[in-house]
Amino acid sequence: MKSLLSVALLLGITSSLSAQNKSSLLIHNTSSFERKEVVSIPYEKFKQHFELKDTVFSILEEESKKPVIYQLEKRGKSTPQNVLIAVHIAPKAKIELAVTATAPVKTASKTYARYVPERKDDFAWENNVVAFRAYGKALEGTSEDAQGFDFWSKRTNDLILDEWYKTGDYHADHGKGLDYYSVGQTLGVGDMALYFNGQIQYTKHYRRSEVLDNGPIRSTFKLIYEPQEIEGQMISIEKEISIDAESQLSRINVNMHNATAAETPIVLGIAKRKEANPNYTIYKKENFFAYWEPENKGNITGTAIILPHVKKDFIDTPTQFLWNIAAKNNQTLTYYIGAAFNKAGKIENMDAWKAYLQQASEQIQKPLTISYKK
Repeated sequence: MKSLLSVALLLGITSSLSAQNKSSLLIHNTSSFERKEVVSIPYEKFKQHFELKDTVFSILEEESKKPVIYQLEKRGKSTPQNVLIAVHIAPKAKIELAVTATAPVKTASKTYARYVPERKDDFAWENNVVAFRAYGKALEGTSEDAQGFDFWSKRTNDLILDEWYKTGDYHADHGKGLDYYSVGQTLGVGDMALYFNGQIQYTKHYRRSEVLDNGPIRSTFKLIYEPQEIEGQMISIEKEISIDAESQLSRINVNMHNATAAETPIVLGIAKRKEANPNYTIYKKENFFAYWEPENKGNITGTAIILPHVKKDFIDTPTQFLWNIAAKNNQTLTYYIGAAFNKAGKIENMDAWKAYLQQASEQIQKPLTISYKK
C-alpha cells in the first residue's frame, strides 16, 4: 500500500510539473541585429500564467533546456514587482521560455550600486562593463568639488567599486582600468542642472539615497535632493537611476516639482574637451548624441545621451554640450546616459560607438515582443 501511495504521489507531482511546463513565454526579436538585454515582465501576470505557488522557480529555454538568469525586481518593496530576464536573441528570431518549480542556478551579480560614505558621500554604480558615480554633500566646498556624473574607465568584467574605493588607488591603471575622466564644473556624463536666464544653476549635491534593487542583472537607486529656492522658485528634485548587466548605458528618471511654476527650465549635458574640432554627432532620427573625446595618454572615452522625446534646444558651449528642456511638474523625464572606454576591447572608435548607440536607441524605442502561450 505504501509503495502504491508513493507511486501515486510521484505521478501527481510529475503530472503537476508537466502541466506547468506546458505554459511558456515567447520573446520575439523583430530587429535586424541580435539583442542581448534585460526584459521586464510584471510579476503578478507571470505568476498567474505559470501558476507559481512561491518565488522559488527556474526559467529554462524550451529548446535547449538551459537555465536563463533572472531577477525578481522589488523596487524597494517587500514583494516582487517584476521578473527581469536576461535574454540573448538572434536577429529576426524568437525564444520560448518555460518555468519549473526548482531552485534557480546561483549566479554572480553583474550590477552593483552603493552609497560610499568613506569617499565624501559618493554614490557609485556599475555593471560588468562600465562604472559611474555621483558626488555627495561632503564634497561641497572642497578643492575636489565637481558637479556632474563621473565615469570610471574600467576594462574588466569584474565589479571593481569596492576594490578601488578600498585602495584609493584608482587614478592609475593596474590592469583593470582607471579613473581619468574629468568632470569639474560641468555635467560630466549626462547629468542635469537648472537653467535660468541662459545660465546654468547647479543645485547642491544629493542629500539622501535609497537602493531599490541590487543585482544580479539590474541595480536601481534613488538620489534625493533637498528643496532649494533658485531664482525665487522652490524646486525639489529626485533622480532614479538604473543599470543593467552588459549595457554601456544607465537609465535616468528625473522627477521634479516646482512650487511656483508648472514647468522648470533644465539642461542635460556632456562635458566637452578643449579641441578645435570635437568629434561628435547628433542623430535626430534615433534621438541620440555621441561624442568621442580626444586621446589622453592612450586613453579615449566615448560619451553619449539618448535624449527624451520632448522639445529641446541644442547649445554648444566652450566646456559642455547642452540640451535645454522644459521639465513639467510631477511628470517623469526619462533619458539614458552612456560611456565607453577604448581599452575595454569592445568599442574602440567613434564608428563602433555610433553603431552601438544606434542599436541601443532602437532597443529602447522598439522593445522585444512578449507573448504568453498555454
